[in-house]
Amino acid sequence: MRVRDWDDLVADVVESDVDPEGWRAVSGDRSSGVGEDMYLGHRNAGVYHLKTFAKNPFEVRGVGAHVARRVDEDLDPLFPGEAGLEGSGHFAVNDGPADEDEAETMASRVEEVVRTHADAPTTPDALFEDVMDAMDAPAYGQIEHDQYGRPDALDDLSSEFEEAEEVLEAEFEDVVDTSAVGRGFE
Repeated sequence: MRVRDWDDLVADVVESDVDPEGWRAVSGDRSSGVGEDMYLGHRNAGVYHLKTFAKNPFEVRGVGAHVARRVDEDLDPLFPGEAGLEGSGHFAVNDGPADEDEAETMASRVEEVVRTHADAPTTPDALFEDVMDAMDAPAYGQIEHDQYGRPDALDDLSSEFEEAEEVLEAEFEDVVDTSAVGRGFE
């Protein structure tokens, strides 16, 4: 396992050559201290563990690692959807449009999707999937997230990857300490 900057791991997810709607995630507060934990999983891409915090309103810092090569039958129930737990919502990872022309094209596609869904019977899940397709999102799916606490699945995943958790926690604490978080926003 190699500890890397969280941005590099998100780039790996964006650039992965797997089914974009097959991603699932679990996230919430760290078990102690500032920041959040997130596990991103895909049956064919494996599991990524990220630890992040907001240095200020414009900057996120953190570390992470690719902790499993596949989501197997033991890990599958720990993630929302498929055979796992019920998700509390949806998430997406996107690298955004490259330029203004691409942004306008993407906005037009999203507007058309919204118009189409407004005129026809639909479901929230169908709208979400169609918007993600219109945006060419490289990774999206169900998430179990608790913005005020820690979902049980997060503790289960931390236990499953106990050694990785210890290594990442130590690296993350170093990042927090060198960021002078306790001194307020810079």
